[in-house]
Formats: sequence, structure tokens, C-alpha cells
Amino acid sequence: MAENQTRRCGFIAILGAPNVGKSTLTNRLVGTKVSIVTAKVQTTRRRVLGITVRGDAQLVFVDTPGIFAPRPGRHLEIAMVRAAWRGAEDADLRILVVDARRGMDADSGRVLEGLRERRERAILAINKLDLIRPPAVLSLIRRFDETGLFDRVFIVSALKGDGCEDLLSALVEQLPEGPWLFPEDQLSDLSQRAMAAELTREQLFRQLHQELPYSLTVETEGWLASEDGAEVRIDQTIYVQRDSQKAIVLGKGGQQIKAVGEAARLELEGMLHQRVHLFLFVKVRRSWLEDPERYQELGLEFPT
Repeated sequence: MAENQTRRCGFIAILGAPNVGKSTLTNRLVGTKVSIVTAKVQTTRRRVLGITVRGDAQLVFVDTPGIFAPRPGRHLEIAMVRAAWRGAEDADLRILVVDARRGMDADSGRVLEGLRERRERAILAINKLDLIRPPAVLSLIRRFDETGLFDRVFIVSALKGDGCEDLLSALVEQLPEGPWLFPEDQLSDLSQRAMAAELTREQLFRQLHQELPYSLTVETEGWLASEDGAEVRIDQTIYVQRDSQKAIVLGKGGQQIKAVGEAARLELEGMLHQRVHLFLFVKVRRSWLEDPERYQELGLEFPT
């Protein structure tokens, strides 16, 4: 039998409300970090592909933005939710991630309604097993099973890995036959420049408070590797909407931007296996949230 007839390959969309652990689960299933993770909601802005190989199967995970009710006129929020549903519609399989502690709340109900409207079935992954008592999990499984939307149910801890191998094995069994779509050693569809920008944005989300992280974006504008490949200089610009936000990102005496840069540099060195010289600049771009070109940079469609 020809090689491409014995192999399996498929796209698996990871869906859910904000902050239920979708990116953590994506990273766990892929086996390495391909999507940034913070404790804040709506960290993921774009669809990110994470790719892994199990035997003759290539699994392409689609980490999607959280699904929530976007506020009227908030173009970025609208674009993120649309990107999530496009990821679901284009996938061969879908995993709905639910936070075991939150259960069937309004956010998860919104995702269930979307699946029902689109006549899509999914695999249910009840996450954060380590943070809830078993009797509560059984009750939650019954409630979701009654919707009739799920083919299988898995109880997992994306953070610790519990249950994730069973989930992976089940996904392999359900993948369609077909040739692999990516080289065997490729882990993500993001370029190094894009991933570098994401890692810096991750640190901004972690170190800044309240609404400020949602008002900024990061672009990698320079990348210069040394001739021997041992070092790389990376220039990035953090764009904010107002002068007051620029002052917060910089911090007193530049201490905040220095802390962000140091944490991001360490992450980048771990990813690139090179010595990294990271230079961060902060600029005001007042209308970036209304600029279609910025959405294209993020892999999003500007809502019209």
C-alpha cells in the first residue's frame, strides 16, 4: 500500500470559553510550547496551529481564541470570536474544553449553542481535574451528555497531563486517512518572528494589570542573526493607544519594560537555542484597533 494511503492527518479545533485552558491543552498535546498562556482571559488572539506526530498520524491542533459575547463596536473581540468559529468549521474534529470548576456556565452555554446551530459534534474535555472532587465531575458529565452534542468525554488536567494520553489516542483513531500536510519536524504554523512577538506579548499580559494588555500589540520589526548562528538581535515595537499607556509600559525609570524584556529574552533563548539580544520600543498608534492592516498581521479578518 502506498505511504500516503496508510497515513492519517487531520485538523482538530480546540474550542471553549475564555481562560478554560485551551492553550495549555494545545501545548500539552503537541508536546511543546506553541501557544502563549497567561491567567488573563482572551490572551489568544489568533488561530495557532500546533502540530505533532503519533505513529502514522499527524495531528494538527487549532488553538482558537476564547468564545464569548463580544461588545458592540469592539472590532478585535468580534474578529477573535469569528476566528474561533472558522477554526471549528474547517476542522475534521473538535474538542470543547470546559473548566471543571466553572461547569456549565453562561460562557460554555454560548459555545454549546454555537455547536448546535452549526450542527457540529465534538469531543468533550473537562479540564482542571486536579482542582475538583470526583462526584462533581460525574454530575457535570451527565449535564453535558444530555445535550447530545458529544461523541466522547475525557477528564483531563492540561497542566499536569492527566488523561491527555488517552485523549491523544482517541484522536488518532478518528483522524481521516490521508497524507501529512506538514514536514515531520514542524511544530507550528507561526514564523519565528510571529512567535517572538507572541512571547513578548505573553510577558506584557503577565506583568501588566487590568485592561492595558488588551490595548497593546507587539510586532517584530528586525531580526539579524550572527554569521555563526550563535546570536540573534531582535527588534520589537510595542504599540499602545495612548501616551498614558506608553508611560505604564515603560514604568518608572524604564523598569517595567526592562523586566518584560528580560523575561521575554529568556523565553526566546529557550525557543531559539541562541543567545538573544532583545530591543523593545514603545510607540503610540492611536487607531491600531481600527486598522485592518493590523488585523492582517494577526491573521484575523477585520469585521465589516
